[in-house]
Amino acid sequence: MSTTPSPAEARAHRGMVTISIMLATIMQALDTTIANVALPHMQGSLQASQDQITWVLTSYIVASAITLPLTGWLCARWGRRQVFIVSIVGFTVASALCGMANSLGMIVGARLLQGVFGAALVPLSQAVLLDINPPQKVGQAMAIWGAGIMVGPILGPMLGGWLTENFDWRWVFFINLPVGAFALWGIVRYLPENRPKESALDMFGLVTLSLGIGLLQMFLDRGEQLDWFASWEIRLEAACAAIAFAYFAVHTWTVEGVSFLNRDLIRDRNFVIGSLFGFVVGMVLYGTMALLPLFLQGLLDYPVVFTGEVTAPRGVGTMIAMIVVGRLVGRIDVRAIMVAGFGLTALALWQMSQVTLQMDASLMVWSGFIQGLGIGFTFVPLSAATFATLAPRLRNDGTPIFSLLRNIGGSVGISIVQALLTRGTVQAHELIASTVAPGNAALPGLPPMLSPESTSGIALLNAEVTRQAALVSYVNDFRVMMAVTLLSIPLLVLIRRPRRSSDPAPPAADAAH
Repeated sequence: MSTTPSPAEARAHRGMVTISIMLATIMQALDTTIANVALPHMQGSLQASQDQITWVLTSYIVASAITLPLTGWLCARWGRRQVFIVSIVGFTVASALCGMANSLGMIVGARLLQGVFGAALVPLSQAVLLDINPPQKVGQAMAIWGAGIMVGPILGPMLGGWLTENFDWRWVFFINLPVGAFALWGIVRYLPENRPKESALDMFGLVTLSLGIGLLQMFLDRGEQLDWFASWEIRLEAACAAIAFAYFAVHTWTVEGVSFLNRDLIRDRNFVIGSLFGFVVGMVLYGTMALLPLFLQGLLDYPVVFTGEVTAPRGVGTMIAMIVVGRLVGRIDVRAIMVAGFGLTALALWQMSQVTLQMDASLMVWSGFIQGLGIGFTFVPLSAATFATLAPRLRNDGTPIFSLLRNIGGSVGISIVQALLTRGTVQAHELIASTVAPGNAALPGLPPMLSPESTSGIALLNAEVTRQAALVSYVNDFRVMMAVTLLSIPLLVLIRRPRRSSDPAPPAADAAH
């Protein structure tokens, strides 16, 4: 006798289903950033170079990006419940292998497995929540889902720093074991199966898209290290990625029968526009998260744990906003809510552009909290609007694409801000240094220890000029992201207003799986 719960039982146990899938989602979302602060400790323990230890991050990101588009086909072939169970088991086992690693090769291999098995968790959790909640509850469901995927990366560095400082870097991965076990029990016990169906796999589409995504991620992750197009490797990765995406696009539009990317997704305007906005949100959120630890630890000399505490209010703001906005979706035009969210995000970035080297932590705390509010007021209505007009039968295909574009947006955002930071620091250093040359009558009086007439004075003066140049570059980066946020607001008119919860429900046949 089968112990698989029916859809009716799943709706009756909606709370347990939600808790179980969100535990899996938070576990996966945390692992995108939780290992970052532990890298120096891993480097010494595994005897790896600075360049090699970054493979711990890159391997996870690339594996996840390549596997993510397969989610829809895997669910169609074997059923969503089976894919969910295998993903959690594989991710949890891979986490244990990461914690037990005693060599660089072993931990990179385990992180590849983490990325492969964890890729499906976020889009599947979104699809499940959309299915088990009635239309009037979708806003609250997306608030819960958004809290998990947004707060996870924000709180990851703080949790990772605390575990590393108080225990060992291996606990950054071991903490997944009890979480994964409980999530697995809940999904086995309460999650129903949707009917698998025979589904042909468009192998050419899969290969070209996977190559394009993998090469794009390598291009973005290694570009800064290798001075971008000055490196033959980066030029080769960029050219091959462009060719792979071009082949995929032409193939998708011209192939007869089944294509790897369901063409019905592209015909839904809200889904396309919403996914592009998800790309922008990923750019701003992950770009900011990449800059702040560098600024706080590199220029202000904050300890790792204190850096996590200063950035934690961003997660608090996101949680508060998502609780509030979950009750507003369906009552207020989601586009108006998103305008407020983008406005708050732009305000926070403007505040960040006022940073100085003498300030206390309050500016970063409050700007982070306001940005958290802005992200919360943006992401929940964005998720609701993106899938409002999409047929339920397309959710298993649509949610991975939505997550994929958000993740790629994050990678692009990180690469852009890092490139601008490096280039801006060099340019600002040259400009400032030209004003402190010996003989400049406009130069204010300097203390003897900073005198450009002595070797030690030049060294100290150069260090201070470098700090000031870096500050200028950080300020410019925050201004660029503020401009991107403000310029995105008028494009919200392209999104169709979703159906209100009081409007007639979609046809029953459309909701069948």
